[in-house]
Amino acid sequence: MKHHRNKPDFEFIEAPVEFDKHTEKQLLQYCLGATLYMPATKDFTKVIMNGEMPGLTSMVMCFEDAIKEEDLPAAEENAAGFLGKVVDAVEAGSLSAQIIPLIFFRVRSPEQFRDISKKLLPRHLKVLAGFVFPKFGTKNAEEYFGHLRALNDRFGEIIYGMPILEGREIAFKENRMNELTGVRQILNRYRDITLNVRVGATDLSSCFGVRRGIDYSIYDILTVRECLSDILNVFSRDNDYIVSGPVWEYFLASKEMKFGELSDTGFHSSLLKRNRIFDDAVDGLLREVILDKANGFVGKTIIHPTHLRFVNALQAVIKEEYYDAVQILGAAGGVVKSAKANKMNEIKPHTSWANKIVMRAKAYGVVEDESNYLKLF
Repeated sequence: MKHHRNKPDFEFIEAPVEFDKHTEKQLLQYCLGATLYMPATKDFTKVIMNGEMPGLTSMVMCFEDAIKEEDLPAAEENAAGFLGKVVDAVEAGSLSAQIIPLIFFRVRSPEQFRDISKKLLPRHLKVLAGFVFPKFGTKNAEEYFGHLRALNDRFGEIIYGMPILEGREIAFKENRMNELTGVRQILNRYRDITLNVRVGATDLSSCFGVRRGIDYSIYDILTVRECLSDILNVFSRDNDYIVSGPVWEYFLASKEMKFGELSDTGFHSSLLKRNRIFDDAVDGLLREVILDKANGFVGKTIIHPTHLRFVNALQAVIKEEYYDAVQILGAAGGVVKSAKANKMNEIKPHTSWANKIVMRAKAYGVVEDESNYLKLF
């Protein structure tokens, strides 16, 4: 798997690297990008076999909110069958392992996690990257990760977990910090098999009876913004965990992508000043991804295929950022003038930022400047 492989003629300053579920976790945790969620009842076999979504690098088959409880048996059967068909195709030589996205199952509960685990065969683990745990908190964290550890030991195969922080204990201020620090203490014991920490902004919003409109970002919703801020504070410090951005709910994008003119100040400035680039849904998504990155999120949950190209493109690192990061990591200390001579690079305070930029550059590539985002779209 490789980001932007649908753009073979694009000239990167530094090209993105290949990755799969066995890639070193230090890099792999940055590679998920736009993670597409879909109901586990959906037959996704042809999409993978035919390469119908070349920008798809990670996907989640959902057994929780996306399906009815009565459909659970059929969903489990469909998901296990899907894994089997993908493995069959790889072994038969009709499907390249290099184009299979990272595949995850979002379970419904610890009980259902144990149940579906019984349906897994060793061959399934060749293509299953891991599990996503909803409504994750101190009350169920040990159940989820204890069983996940047992699966890793049983199969002798790396199987990752990704908790979703979205419960009421996190939403409400009087409980939040105790809950978050408690979750972190548990995850620290399972850090080697925790790939990403994810956030559920829709569930957090529901606790307050609010929903962001198409003209707002999640950062405009004060109660949810506080939750996200505290999650980042607890989990992203010193780059200990990579936290993925929340879902954007709107998808009015048509198949004909006709972009407006950028202002002289560039792509980011055009979006933040609300100069129209495409339409309200896409512009809102792009604006929120920019704010995600500014706050330290990497990648984003998505629920519509039209979001793939936008989220993944914006993860690419521009040359100026990359050269600053390389300069910072290559210096012994002190303060140096940036290569472009337009900013101060202070070595010690900027090192964590530089490490994150370099890892993102490996995963998504380095591009000349902001105008290249449109070419990647």
